[in-house]
Amino acid sequence: MLSSCSKVPDLPTAPQEYALPNIKDAPPPDPYLLQIGDTMDIKVRLNPELNESVVIPPDGKISTAMANDIPAYGRTVQAVRENLKIEYEKELSNPNISIIMRSFAPNRIYVTGEVNSPGEFVTAGPSLTLLQAISRAGGVKNSAGIDNIIIIRHKNGEYPTAYATNYEDARTGAAPASDVRLAAYDVVFVPRSDIANVHMYYQQYVQQFISPSFGMSYQINPQSSINR
Repeated sequence: MLSSCSKVPDLPTAPQEYALPNIKDAPPPDPYLLQIGDTMDIKVRLNPELNESVVIPPDGKISTAMANDIPAYGRTVQAVRENLKIEYEKELSNPNISIIMRSFAPNRIYVTGEVNSPGEFVTAGPSLTLLQAISRAGGVKNSAGIDNIIIIRHKNGEYPTAYATNYEDARTGAAPASDVRLAAYDVVFVPRSDIANVHMYYQQYVQQFISPSFGMSYQINPQSSINR
């Protein structure tokens, strides 16, 4: 009999020291960094004739009537404003400059793992929430481990940080904060459930080597055959 041989072993639980922090404990998104294609109005309060609207071009540098090649891509609005003020001070006495964002380049979110349509999802305006992103990805599969979804966040070029959240808590409203608003370039990973992992283990490592029948026949030598 092979019933004992085909028993799927229990999967070990993850060590506690590898547990991810909950997304509700994550710090808020960093200040917005300007992107290629963002549109902004530059206003000079006492010199309205110098007001301009600029779009960040592919090289990431903006130019105005009084400043050339000011780095904008990947910087905050405040940093760009300070740069412009330095340039404008060469011609004006204490220029009062403000920057008003008019439109933003599309945000990109990535959803992978146990969803029906994984991929990159592009939106204009506010970034997607967790539920919206998973909905865009066609919803979760039956094999999904929805109580431990992982969000990987890249903060201003720093080493990525992973957070865990509970999809069911967000979907049912049991913990509304679990439906976190994603930051640009977040990766949402929906893992397999424990049951799905066991099933996959059985299919990949057991069924391909052992007949599903309760017994099998194998030949020891050309003269004898043993059935078990």
